[in-house]
Amino acid sequence: MPPVITSILLLLCSNVFMTFAWYAHLRELNHKPWLVAALASWGIALFEYLFQVPANRIGYTVLSVGELKIIQEVITLSLFVPFALLYLKEPLKLDYLWAGLCLVGAVFFMFRSRLG
Repeated sequence: MPPVITSILLLLCSNVFMTFAWYAHLRELNHKPWLVAALASWGIALFEYLFQVPANRIGYTVLSVGELKIIQEVITLSLFVPFALLYLKEPLKLDYLWAGLCLVGAVFFMFRSRLG
């Protein structure tokens, strides 16, 4: 499998864990002390890093750090919006669309040297 695809798939897995580590405690542990939430989040974040570190190491063989970061941000927003809507029951806002359009611009500027 090409390194870019491998890196993207690993970043997808990493971001699933990251999203839960960062935000699931707001729903599941909101009645617990923050320290309990932090420890639970750290436990989940371990799995995030088990995917994220190899994703970046593999991706860095063919992509720049900036390109990796923009890919990660696109993945993060792509996973966060459904998570916020479906899991946290947040209302759908046009702000998600505007943020996504800004990321499209970021992707263009980060990858434009590869386009032509």
